[in-house]
Parts: sequence; structure tokens; C-alpha cells
Amino acid sequence: MPKMIVSIDGVVIKEVQLTKDRTTLGRRPYNDVVIDNLAISGEHAVFQMTGSDVFIEDLNSTNGSYVNGKAVKKQQLHNGDTVEVGKYKIKFVGEATAEGFEKTMMVKSGPGGLAAAPSASSFGGPSSVSVPASVPGGFGSRPAAAPAAGSSLVQASIKVLSGAAAGREVPLTKVVTTIGKPGVAVAAITKRQHGYVVHHVEGAGNPSLNGAAIGTDPVSLKNGDLIELAGTQMQFVQG
Repeated sequence: MPKMIVSIDGVVIKEVQLTKDRTTLGRRPYNDVVIDNLAISGEHAVFQMTGSDVFIEDLNSTNGSYVNGKAVKKQQLHNGDTVEVGKYKIKFVGEATAEGFEKTMMVKSGPGGLAAAPSASSFGGPSSVSVPASVPGGFGSRPAAAPAAGSSLVQASIKVLSGAAAGREVPLTKVVTTIGKPGVAVAAITKRQHGYVVHHVEGAGNPSLNGAAIGTDPVSLKNGDLIELAGTQMQFVQG
């Protein structure tokens, strides 16, 4: 099925599969894709799926919606098109191409703490996408490439230490994994050729790594590092 790959400043923060006839995007928490940024209107745009065709319609947003650099009111999307809303870029991946991508696993905050959940949209909301979350590197979100000869990147996971989900462990098998509570604090962990990095994606509450605040610049992770996000403590485990 078709999907959208969301990024900001060249950092992929989320992958959203279009599974409904209408997928709404905006700043308000009830949208399917929630982007908590003042440049995004409360109800900014909607993606409409008719058969195999996908259209974007701007909902009279303040700053507009753009496709490949041109302002649009309503337009059909084609594989590879780039939608821009505020400072965020959304790459549209058509149905045939999207089948080759893996779903992104997201650690999402629930009533009693963090719980792992497949990210259909992780910006916040029941099945929403929490924008979050990406890593410098552009839109080319893709399954992790096979390690080069001689490379021995050890697989890693995030273990939840507090809250109702304490003890849950989420393998970091995707290129980008977003964690946190949409609208409060979201971070992204990115798998690179020589290790893993974490950075803050959105929300007023900055996550911390071993007690030090994490900003938008990627910070390298090592086995045993403690991450605190949206009131939940987690540990990076590798090896």
C-alpha cells in the first residue's frame, strides 16, 4: 500500500502507511498524522485514497501545502512526489514501491507508559503518527542496508524500565524508530552503518541521555545508555 515518509531538515522522522480513504494531517491531536508545529494548521491537509490513486487536498491552511515546490489546493500524487507543509517534507511512495519497505516500529506512550506499536502514523493520536522522528539523511527511508564486508554492527534494542510497560524490549530493526509521546516529547533512534544515534524530534519536553538533554543534533548511543522521555525511562541495549 502507498506510504508517506516524513522528514525535517533532511532527517527522516516517520513513515506513515495510507490505510484509510481519508488520512488527515494537522497540528490538532485528533488528526491521523499530528505535527506539533506552529507552522502547521490545526487541520492542515487531507490525503484521499481512491482505488490506487492518492490525492492531497489543502484544507485552507494558513501556510499552504506544496507539491514539488508548487502551492496546491488539490492534486493527485505520483510516486516520488514531495509534499511540503511548514518545514516538513513528506515523500510519497506509490503502492508498488511501498511494498518493498518495512513498517516502522514505534514506541508509543499509552495510559500507563510506553508500549510498542506498529506505526501507521506516529504523529500522535489513536493511530496517528508522531512527528516525529527522523534522522539527518534525507527522505530515502529504507530498510537497513546489509553491513559492508568487514562491518559487524551488533543489533540493538530499547528496554523500557519504568511505567506499565516496564520490562518490554523493542528490537531496533528499522532504519528509524521513533519513541515518545506525541505532543509532549518524541525522539528518533537511527541505525547507521557504524552504530546508532538518537535525537530530539518534537515536543516541548526534551529527552535526556544519561541525564544530559538531547537536542536536534544526533548523539551516538552505546550499550547501557539511559534515555528518559515523556516521564518514561528506557535503556539502550546492544550486544
